[in-house]
Amino acid sequence: MQQRRRAGLFLATGAGIAALSGASPALAQTTEDLLRRIDALQRRVEELESARRTEPRTARTTAPPAVAPASRASRPAAPAAAPVVAAAAPPPQTPRVTREEVDEALRGSLPGSWRVPGTDTSVRLYGFGKASMWSGVNVRDRGDAPAVQGIPLAGSAADQQGGDLNFTARRSRIGFETHTPSEWGPILTRVELDFAGDLPSASGAATSSGYMPRLRHAFVEVGGDVFRVLVGQSNSLWNEGLIETLSDATFLNASAVRQAQIRLTGRLADGLTGQVSIEAPYTDYTSTAGTFYPDSTFDGGASPAFNQVPDLLGRLTYRGDFGEASLRGVVRQLKVETDGTAAAGAGSQSTIGWGFALNTNLALRNLWQGFGHDQLIGMAYYGEGIGRYFDSAYAGQGAYTNLGLPGATTSFSLDATPVWGFLVGYRLAWLTQLRSTFAYAYARQENPTYVSAFAQGSAAALAANREMQMAVANLIWSPFARETGGRLSNGWLDVGVEYIFFRRDIEGGAAAAGGALSGHGIEHRVQTSLIARF
Repeated sequence: MQQRRRAGLFLATGAGIAALSGASPALAQTTEDLLRRIDALQRRVEELESARRTEPRTARTTAPPAVAPASRASRPAAPAAAPVVAAAAPPPQTPRVTREEVDEALRGSLPGSWRVPGTDTSVRLYGFGKASMWSGVNVRDRGDAPAVQGIPLAGSAADQQGGDLNFTARRSRIGFETHTPSEWGPILTRVELDFAGDLPSASGAATSSGYMPRLRHAFVEVGGDVFRVLVGQSNSLWNEGLIETLSDATFLNASAVRQAQIRLTGRLADGLTGQVSIEAPYTDYTSTAGTFYPDSTFDGGASPAFNQVPDLLGRLTYRGDFGEASLRGVVRQLKVETDGTAAAGAGSQSTIGWGFALNTNLALRNLWQGFGHDQLIGMAYYGEGIGRYFDSAYAGQGAYTNLGLPGATTSFSLDATPVWGFLVGYRLAWLTQLRSTFAYAYARQENPTYVSAFAQGSAAALAANREMQMAVANLIWSPFARETGGRLSNGWLDVGVEYIFFRRDIEGGAAAAGGALSGHGIEHRVQTSLIARF
C-alpha cells in the first residue's frame, strides 16, 4: 500500500506539472521527460506488487495457550519472541549439458570440423600416415617415386645389381583447412605438408627418419558455387589424378604439379564448370650440356633457363550421372638467356609451348547395373613444349636447343618438343571393401635431329627418351568402406599390394647410350602399403 501511495503521489505531481507545461517549450520538454520516468516507475511498482502476490506464504506464528493469571511479582519475564523465518526456496538446479549438446554447439561447417568458440570460423585437421615397402625386382632403384623417364638402362650398374628392399613412411601427410563465412562468400584456407622434401645431407638414406617437411598446399579461396577465386600454391589446372596407385610415382601421362597461381572458377551451366589460371612459369630444356631449369647451375654459375611471363591455363569440366569429362589446355613461354652465364655471347632465344588434353571417367553402371561401381578411364593429349607438366615423362624436355654444339656458339635455336600420348584404365570394385585398378599408358616425344649429335653416353643423350610405357595392377582392401547414396567411401584404412611395369627407349638406341648400355630400360616393381587416414 505504501508503494501504491508513492506511485499515486508521483502521478499527481506529474499531472500538476503537465498542466503547466504550456508555459514554455523547454519546460514542456522537461515535463514530458519526467512523465515518461514516472510512467516507467509505475510499471515497475506494478511488477513488484504482482511478484509479491505470487510469492509462497511464509510461516505464521500461533497464539500461546491460555494460562492462569499470576501475580506481577511471580510472573516470569516474557521470553523474547523468536524471529519468523521464511521457508528457504530450494536452490535452482543447473541443467546438465550432454556430450551431444557440446558437440553440436561446436560443430563446424566443414565435414569433421569444429567451430572456434566466439567466431564463425570452422577448422578441420586431416591427413594420413602411410608406410610403404617396395623392391625393384630386376634393378636397384631406391626412389619411392620413380619417373619412367629416368629408370636405369639395361646393362647399367643398377641393372647388374638387381633389386633391393626399401621401407619408408615419408609420404605421410598432414594439413588443416578453415572455413569462414563472409559477404563475398565462404573463405576457405588450406595448408598441407608431407615429409618428402630433400634429404638433410647428401649421405641420407631412403629409409632415414631425417626427411625435411615439404609444402604441398598453401592457399586461400573466396566465393561460392557460382564464382570463386583462389590465390596461393595448389594443384595446377593441368593436374589430373585419374589412376589410383599405391606408389607415389606420378603415373605416366598424369601430372602432379603444385605451384603458385591465381585461379578463377565459375559455373557456366548445370554440371559445367569453367576455370582459368595464371601460374608460376618454370622453363625446362635440354642441350648437349644436360638438362636445365631456372634453379639449375651451368658450369657453377647461373642457369640459362629463364622465366619471363607466367603460364596461362584453362579447363572445362562436365560432371553428370555418366561420370566426368574434361578438356584442358596450357600456353607457356620457354626462354634461354645466356648473358651472365658461362655460355655468354650466344644471345637469347624464346619459344611458345602449348598443349591440350581430353579425359573421361565413365561410371559403367549407367550402361548396365551389373557393373556396380566399376569405372572406365581414358585420356589422350598432344602438345609442343608441355615439358614438366607431364613430369613423369618430359620434365626437362620442354624444349631442346643446339646451344653448345659445333656451329651454335654465337647463335642457336630453341625448339619446343612435340609430344603425344594416351592412357586407359579400369577400376574394378570386386566388393564394397575390395577394389583393383588396371592401367596402361604410352608417351612419345619427337626429338629434333640434332639430338643425335649429343655426346655418346652423356647425360643429355641418356635423357633424350623417344618412347615411354607404364602399366599397373593392384589390389586394395578397405575394411571400413561403405556405400552411401550410390557412392563408395573408402573409410579410414587401406591395405594393398601393387605391381608396376616401366619401360623407356632413348633416341638413337644403344649407339647413343654407348659402352655396355642398352638403348632401353625396363623395371618391375612390387610394393605394399598401409594408409591410415584421420
